[in-house]
Amino acid sequence: MKITIPYTPRPLWEKEIHPSLEKFRYSVLVCHRRFGKTVGTVNHMIKMAILNDKPAPLYAYVAPFRKQAKKVAWEYLKFYTSVIPGRKINETDLYVELPARYKNRPGARLYIVGADNPDNLRGEYYDGVILDEYAQIKPTLFGAVIRPALADRKGWAIFIGTPKGQNQFYDIYQKAVADPKWYSCLYRVDESGVIDQAEIDEMKSMMTDNEMRQELLCDFTASASDVVIPIDLVTDASKRELTEQDVIGQPVIVGVDVARFGDDRTAITVRQGLHLKKLIAYTGLGTMDVADRVMMIIGEYHPHAVFVDAGAMGAGVIDRLRQLRYQVSEVSFGGKALEEDRYANLRAEMYFKIRDWLLSGGALPDISGLKTELSIVEYKFNPGGKIILEPKDKLKGRTGYSPDLADSLALTFARPVYIGTGNPLDDDMPEEYDALGAY
Repeated sequence: MKITIPYTPRPLWEKEIHPSLEKFRYSVLVCHRRFGKTVGTVNHMIKMAILNDKPAPLYAYVAPFRKQAKKVAWEYLKFYTSVIPGRKINETDLYVELPARYKNRPGARLYIVGADNPDNLRGEYYDGVILDEYAQIKPTLFGAVIRPALADRKGWAIFIGTPKGQNQFYDIYQKAVADPKWYSCLYRVDESGVIDQAEIDEMKSMMTDNEMRQELLCDFTASASDVVIPIDLVTDASKRELTEQDVIGQPVIVGVDVARFGDDRTAITVRQGLHLKKLIAYTGLGTMDVADRVMMIIGEYHPHAVFVDAGAMGAGVIDRLRQLRYQVSEVSFGGKALEEDRYANLRAEMYFKIRDWLLSGGALPDISGLKTELSIVEYKFNPGGKIILEPKDKLKGRTGYSPDLADSLALTFARPVYIGTGNPLDDDMPEEYDALGAY
């Protein structure tokens, strides 16, 4: 039986994208808004399901949230499969079932799923999966849940979206570009021909430069207006190169962010002036082990100040170091800022100090994780008009990981440090620990 889906692909889809999606197992599509990526990939999924002659094929379209997935793709899936005789719709579980090829086995099922409930994806095999707006999906979902589910049937995966900073979508796109076994494409609004020039010109007049660069020009370095540190600053800083000679005479400062939970990392940063000299992270260390690592850093770099996050496990590290007569200063991210009239707490002040440091010429190592963490922290104003950052647990829930690397750098800005003038931070520190130069 011949089935004609009521879908007319745009020229780019017909000539380039659809043939490539059928050729490659893994694909990454970076496309401007209104490019038609959802319609195109949903129709690809329908075609693959129709042609699949294996028993009970399974496919899934995944968006960051179930409500979003239903709103964006569910009506498309129902409409484009409406011409298939005998297809069934399940409005409760959001799937379309095609006619069965095998007796006593269901036909191909095409699900609409939200990444906010990953358990709905566990325990299944998949012949193909579409991950839409991948920049907003927790990065652990693919590796921990979806990739294993593709193994049984050697299923395919398509990552689609519009840039939102340098995050996991950026990383997967870079992987696709570098790997000849992957298909990748990037279509800007001024290249695709999907939107006419008059409409583009009007949009430019009504959108900010960042909005244009991110939403229409597919610029991964564009940044949302409510992030503390624009990705442009981070990208520029990672290209700078400084040497020991460039920071002679500047104090050496260590920041230690101690892991709070099992999958968090303990991160240690060594900064001298504009130079981030060292950044190292550990997982699975106990209090004594972390203290040992900090002592090794102190012995190697002879810092003028060591700032340690006092939350959760950090208190034990601080106590151990002080017991061994190392001078360290405890920092509470929720403590008072020096500029109390501007910042709601010390955490907000430290992150904005990182921003100022980068604007002044601070140099970062080219570490993907650090760049991502620095460029995703958002801020707002509290009812009192003071700047407050997105809570750390909310940030972890949104991105899938804790900004441990960025926090360790932030700690090096906890208080001003001047060589030979004593520790300015901790007024409650015992007197025997209150003189710099003890290293």
